Amino acid sequence: MRFVQEAYDLNWVAPLGANVDGFEHDIAQFTGAIQAAALSSGTAALHLALILASVGPGDYVICQSMTFSASANPIAYLGAIPVFVDSESDTWNMSPVFLDEAIQFCLSQGKKAKAIIPVHLYGMPANINEILEIAEKYDIPMIEDAAESLGSTYQGKVTGNFGRMGILSFNGNKIITTSGGGALISDDEKLIKKARFLATQARDAAAHYEHSQIGYNYRMSNILAGIGRGQMEVLPDRVKQKRAINEWYRSFLAGIEGILFQSEPDEDYCSNFWLTTITIDPDLSGVSREEVRLKLLEEEIESRPLWKPMHKQPIFKDAPFFGDGTSEDLFAKGLCLPSGSNLTEREKERIQISLLEALE
Repeated sequence: MRFVQEAYDLNWVAPLGANVDGFEHDIAQFTGAIQAAALSSGTAALHLALILASVGPGDYVICQSMTFSASANPIAYLGAIPVFVDSESDTWNMSPVFLDEAIQFCLSQGKKAKAIIPVHLYGMPANINEILEIAEKYDIPMIEDAAESLGSTYQGKVTGNFGRMGILSFNGNKIITTSGGGALISDDEKLIKKARFLATQARDAAAHYEHSQIGYNYRMSNILAGIGRGQMEVLPDRVKQKRAINEWYRSFLAGIEGILFQSEPDEDYCSNFWLTTITIDPDLSGVSREEVRLKLLEEEIESRPLWKPMHKQPIFKDAPFFGDGTSEDLFAKGLCLPSGSNLTEREKERIQISLLEALE
């Protein structure tokens, strides 16, 4: 409220302003990136990242299939062709094995992919070293979709800061929020400078309104950036809360047959556990994911299936896909559990009772 009130006191509520500058500084400092551009959404950030990677009509862009549609939609905005890659079982994220196959497919069609988009699903870092090694081998820029993983680390480094560019989201459901917003981060200052230019309608330096390129209205407002500055101050606390919620679920679901958590494969991975997610094997548990979800819903407790893989979405049904069905199996068995950092002890008690009853 202090930052927001300051913006009102200065009568500076439009895009740009001291809060935007301050928020960008805070984001860069937290992630370790050289520069950050505060934008209207994570989707806007990914759209600009693809433009900066020179993606255009007919180009191939390799994208993780197990993700929200916002990871893939900007590819279509530019008339490019998404090539979807299946998950690996360890992290549920992009499989390096099938990534290589997807790259080979693109080359066989006479075109090198313009970008690779791994996603840190539900906060879990992807297998970055192997993915980055493949990306560098074929000289393809990696754009990290870290929309769900702010505060997560891989080998001690904050996600979103491994590839050529990284995108963040501050949507209302994320670990911290500006109600709506996102950011593009990079160690390449020229890229961020160009992103800011494109995000402010690509206005050229002139006294009048001169435009030599297509631009976008993608900059964050000074009011929302003020919210973000306040949220950055509590981000470490939010990560602790999310991880504590994950441990709480593990404590009372331990030993129940057929239940598996999305888990950190080894000490290199540290997830913010934005959402606590499980899979339910009906052959072992005697109950399906959907039966559990509906039972919780009867108690007015919302849970959701995992993301439906993009290659199974009607809009992308004709897109190339490389995998072995891992993401489809995750979707069939996976459930996102209530994970809000504001869960009360009474709510947690009700969730625990209802979830254990549903699994009986």
